[in-house]
Amino acid sequence: MLALYVVPRVSQIAPNGLFGISMFVAIAAGITALASVAAYFFKQKQETFVPSFAVYLLLAITSGLLVLQTGGTGSPFIMLWMLIAFFSALFAVYGWLTVIVASGVLVAIQYLNGDFSANTVAVVAFSSVLPALTGILVWRGKGQLSETEKNVKTLKNELSEVATQSEVVINAIGDGVIAIDAQGTIQLINPAAQEILGWAKQDAMELNYKSVLQITDTADKPIDPAMDPVMQVLNNNQMLRSQSLTLKTKSGKKVTSSLVVSPIGNLGSGVITVFRDMTKEKAEEREQAEFISTASHEMRTPVASIEGYLGLALNPNTAQVDAKARDFINKAHEAAQHLGRLFQDLLDVSKTEDGRMTNIPRVVDIVPFTDMICQGLNQKAIDKGLTLTFKPTDNSNANTRTITPVYFVNQDNDHIREILDNLIENAIKYTPSGTVTVDVGGSDTKVVVSIKDSGLGIPAEDVPHLFQKFYRVDNQDRSSIGGTGLGLYLSRRLAEAMQGRLYVESTHGQGSTFFLELPRISVQEAEQQRAVQAQQMASRPAAAPAPVQPAMPPVVTPRPVAPSAPVTTAPQQAAPEVKAATTVPRGESLSREQIQEHVRQLQAMARQMQPQPRTENTPAGAPAQPTPASPSVAPPQVAPPQMTPPAAAQVPFVPGPQPVVQQPQAQPGQQQP
Repeated sequence: MLALYVVPRVSQIAPNGLFGISMFVAIAAGITALASVAAYFFKQKQETFVPSFAVYLLLAITSGLLVLQTGGTGSPFIMLWMLIAFFSALFAVYGWLTVIVASGVLVAIQYLNGDFSANTVAVVAFSSVLPALTGILVWRGKGQLSETEKNVKTLKNELSEVATQSEVVINAIGDGVIAIDAQGTIQLINPAAQEILGWAKQDAMELNYKSVLQITDTADKPIDPAMDPVMQVLNNNQMLRSQSLTLKTKSGKKVTSSLVVSPIGNLGSGVITVFRDMTKEKAEEREQAEFISTASHEMRTPVASIEGYLGLALNPNTAQVDAKARDFINKAHEAAQHLGRLFQDLLDVSKTEDGRMTNIPRVVDIVPFTDMICQGLNQKAIDKGLTLTFKPTDNSNANTRTITPVYFVNQDNDHIREILDNLIENAIKYTPSGTVTVDVGGSDTKVVVSIKDSGLGIPAEDVPHLFQKFYRVDNQDRSSIGGTGLGLYLSRRLAEAMQGRLYVESTHGQGSTFFLELPRISVQEAEQQRAVQAQQMASRPAAAPAPVQPAMPPVVTPRPVAPSAPVTTAPQQAAPEVKAATTVPRGESLSREQIQEHVRQLQAMARQMQPQPRTENTPAGAPAQPTPASPSVAPPQVAPPQMTPPAAAQVPFVPGPQPVVQQPQAQPGQQQP
């Protein structure tokens, strides 16, 4: 239409017939063209009915004006109107109404102008009604959606809404989130991940994850591909957690992080990686661990001394106390022992967290090893009225004979003992009445030790937090049962250090079952490991055990006496009281066995420091002296406690008879110091 309007204006052709288009029609044609272009681009983003019908309506109006202007029913553009009527069926009733209204307007105009005739009716029927009916037959059902198409369209809209909501949620998460497909390509990275890693979204998208998520181990070395958590999850389709990995940012900065990699759908479909910057938290944990370690180490020494003194006070050979005082001292002694155990647990926890816990693997058959531990704790169960049963050696049924397989493990025996001691003691502690059953089972690759009790059980809401540090179940049933909340935490850390697992199954009010799972080795591997360990022990030089050094004993100094002087005795007089030393050098840690040995040494010291009997002829005020071993050396005498001995006269205390300290004899006229 625009071309037909422009041609007469730029050439000598007369503006009539096909070229007789007015400016008003040309303007309507231009508007229709612009609306068609706009609707085309809008429809690419969102497919709707309104823009399409609006363009069709503008085209119908423009074509109707053109037909009216160029002769009505005799217009050369009547074929254009037939096309408009034919495509009206695409818009169903809206298209039909448009054609009917336009045809009615044409008939009305012809009637008002006096040109209405049978020819007019025939032209309208041929140019409007017949094309419209043909369009209905051709386009029937094309404008309507089937039930399946409607469902697909509805689902598409819902998915679009969910995707929008999911994007909002992911962008609001404070942890870094990266979506990785099966080929290792990054498909999504949220703002938190961009901030932690220093990568912009447009730079990270469609890159391999190893370029953006640069993972290193604790030694700042690139992680082994076999230990790559993303590849592990892609290969086995199981969620993986790690707390000891370091991420390197785009600028080279190292970030300590916790990493969780979760699979998407089927095996190899992709993973979602969630990580968090733990640099500040890890630094605070190290500071706390250092403080706990230092404080516990320094406080164990005075606690050991308190425990030793209380042990002496309870010993009838060293002290005489009445029954009421003994009861008080017993309570104080138990509290000191509990405090000592707490400090030991704190030290052990600190060692496991900073990697100072030693791990010396030794091959052991777990069945007799566990049986020995149960025998050691059986008396505790008997004292409480419980039955402690070790199933592999249970002979309660005489008609049944149990054959137990051999379960070898190559782990630190002290760690295993500590875990089993803690679990069995807890079972006894939290079982008011009933039984505690210990069993050993497993498979070709693992050994499982189970400790089942019929005690209080654990509420379901407390089970996820049971192995946390200082966590204790808080209810009335346990209010009178003491504990530090460190035993299960330490046990799990020890189990994980041995490539094992510690977990629990419990029903509140019906008891609990704790499981210790350790890697199993075959009989052949056990024999080989035993031979290697025996060779290592044989090649290692024997180290003398370090003696426990108590504080300096009372100073022993000689007093010169003339050889011819008669030995006399005086009425017995109490010697100045000298307290036995019980402390150890500052900073030295003592085990429980060393503390017991220390107490035995203190008791021996107290017996040796008892005053010697005196004879009747000894002058009053003179200390009792035994017969000298030789005429040139005087027997030792206990010096008064207020005197400070010379450094050369100090000797360490050793259990047993005290040696005589020899010094040069004083010359006549020389004053005795």
